[in-house]
Amino acid sequence: QVQLVESGGGLVQAGGSLRLSCAASGSIRSIYYMGWFRQAPGKQRELVAIITSGSGPKYTNSVKGRFTISRDNAKNSAYLQMNGLKPEDTAVYYCKISTGLGVYWGQGTQVTVST
Repeated sequence: QVQLVESGGGLVQAGGSLRLSCAASGSIRSIYYMGWFRQAPGKQRELVAIITSGSGPKYTNSVKGRFTISRDNAKNSAYLQMNGLKPEDTAVYYCKISTGLGVYWGQGTQVTVST
């Protein structure tokens, strides 16, 4: 079994920054990719950023230049540095990893950006 623990969400004013963390533990062999998704009220869950083992990070257009995804393979962890936050970034953010044993999701962390 694999567990994902997310942290770093919260309430921030527009223009502010937050850093999300995702730590994976359990029966992990190889992590193919780690990614961040978000779901705003009444909307579908969408990809925010993803980082794979063999290629560079990819971002949805709305966060390019503001968000940075990174990973620490030794710690089986992923991070999402979010700068220049906007009210439309308000959502529950989920970490997702793909391993040799399957795909796993975190429990989600709330990010709220006020005007």
